[in-house]
Amino acid sequence: MNDILSMLVYSRIITPGSKKASLADAQDFLEQPKCGLHQIYRALEVISKENDFFQSELYKNSQSVIDRKKEVLYYDCTNYYFEIEEEDDFRKYGVSKEHRPNPIVQMGLFMDADGIPLSFSLFNGNENEQPSMSPLEKKIIKDFDTSDFIVCTDAGLSSTANRKFNSIQGRGFVTTQSIKKLKGFLQDFCLDDEGWYLPGDNKTYKLSGLDEKTDYDKVFYKDRWIKEDGLEQHLIVTYSVKYRNYQRLIRERQIERARKYVESPSSLNKKNGTDPKRFIQQGHCTSDGEIAEKTITYLDQN
Repeated sequence: MNDILSMLVYSRIITPGSKKASLADAQDFLEQPKCGLHQIYRALEVISKENDFFQSELYKNSQSVIDRKKEVLYYDCTNYYFEIEEEDDFRKYGVSKEHRPNPIVQMGLFMDADGIPLSFSLFNGNENEQPSMSPLEKKIIKDFDTSDFIVCTDAGLSSTANRKFNSIQGRGFVTTQSIKKLKGFLQDFCLDDEGWYLPGDNKTYKLSGLDEKTDYDKVFYKDRWIKEDGLEQHLIVTYSVKYRNYQRLIRERQIERARKYVESPSSLNKKNGTDPKRFIQQGHCTSDGEIAEKTITYLDQN
């Protein structure tokens, strides 16, 4: 078992591949494993059952090598596809990160402030990734003997339940937030031209008065406290001329692609949040309200 586990770890570092490829590559190591491929497959079941133990022991032993900065933790999810045609009890059809039509398994991973993996979990490919975070946090609190930390996530994992879980017992959270999903008065606050600051500067700024050159690399902000669903949160909005120009460039390129779709409307299908097709509208009636014989495709200037 030790030879197999060591071989799998070394192979993953030196030349990542399948279990079969790892065994073949290990024949060129200074110490060749004395096992067959069928024994490696049988060992995987044992290793899988001891997964939580491996993670906690690895964390404890790593602290004698490096100071683990666990005050700030980063969490995100990804998924892996399998080249199989039918799903089973674990590998399910879901939204693949690689847009493949194969069954997938999802993985949630916590990293410490240095970007070193701390703990991970695997869950079914058809499950929502948001509920995966708090069970893994509970395992970290229990197995890693740490409870005071700040969790950083993207908007996809910032559900109300996750925010509430990370606002008690010494924990905190930092997450991204879509302005479009805020309430109307908060959207007005975020998009207001006035009331912006620079860190360490008490002067207020107007976005319309910023200079394209001198203010290009500066990051302006405004903030306020909000209370929703029984949870107090500190809302921080940032604005950057540099990032604004970057987003404008992306949008202009998407608009150009959208124009091509207008010229060839037969290629239109479902739109997502970043698809240039969201700029396109189709009319199915005349200006008099009668049903048109032909569909009119045009660019939505709004």
